[in-house]
Amino acid sequence: MDWTRYTSADEDSGRWEDFPFRRGDIVISTRSKSGTTWMQMICALLVFRTPELPEPLSALSPWLDWLVTPRDEVIARLEAQRHRRFVKTHTPLDGVPLDPRATYIVVARHPLDMAVSLHHQSANIVRERSRALPPLDEWLLDWISRDVSHLEEMDSLPGVMWHLSDAWSRSEPNVVLVHYDDLLRDLPGEMRRLAGILGIDVPEDVWPSLVDAATFASMRARASVPTPPGVLKDDAAFFRRGTSGEGRAALTPADLARYHERAAALAPPDLLTWLHRD
Repeated sequence: MDWTRYTSADEDSGRWEDFPFRRGDIVISTRSKSGTTWMQMICALLVFRTPELPEPLSALSPWLDWLVTPRDEVIARLEAQRHRRFVKTHTPLDGVPLDPRATYIVVARHPLDMAVSLHHQSANIVRERSRALPPLDEWLLDWISRDVSHLEEMDSLPGVMWHLSDAWSRSEPNVVLVHYDDLLRDLPGEMRRLAGILGIDVPEDVWPSLVDAATFASMRARASVPTPPGVLKDDAAFFRRGTSGEGRAALTPADLARYHERAAALAPPDLLTWLHRD
């Protein structure tokens, strides 16, 4: 294995070793709460060209790294699929094999907004012993300041910036970056852009139904979340708001300046300009 192995209590990117790629495979690589399920839904709609999907999203687009499901079971499911495959991972691209037959889609979200969503998701997880989370502003400041390795905590600020910096630095034509805010601003345009990159032809009269099915309102109504039953208190809350700006609004100007100083030490300036949209 000539790539970095990322492991945690729930994930192991070593499960990508000897993955049987096919021509046309799509690998969706995102940090948590950065548009993973959204991009899975977009890919499903483009692949099937209908809002009426044949199976739940988690079955159509399994999470290969997730230790909850045995690897052999995940591989068998993917091998049995006759449609174009789209596989989920939260692993940075330096932790998965880059195969020229596949397209790798990396979704970027403003890190502070991603952190806000992480905070709210933590409050939505059922635990045997509930523990109170700190107020959002305190939690964000701790998240900004935490000095950890991206290998140890992939959802930390260093982990987010490593994931995006690694993708940003790549010149491979089969690596595609998508900004969460662009999906919010122009969902039809971004879906058409992705269809072009993936070489998928969609009839004009089908586009309105696909775009509508990819909106947060539609996904929240379906509440098809990538977790087993009983993990979340409220499945619909998984698709909480899907907006941008909450992280910045939660901080004072001085605290926001601390964030930007920290981010500047972790990622190149051109990536930060594109990422922050300030």
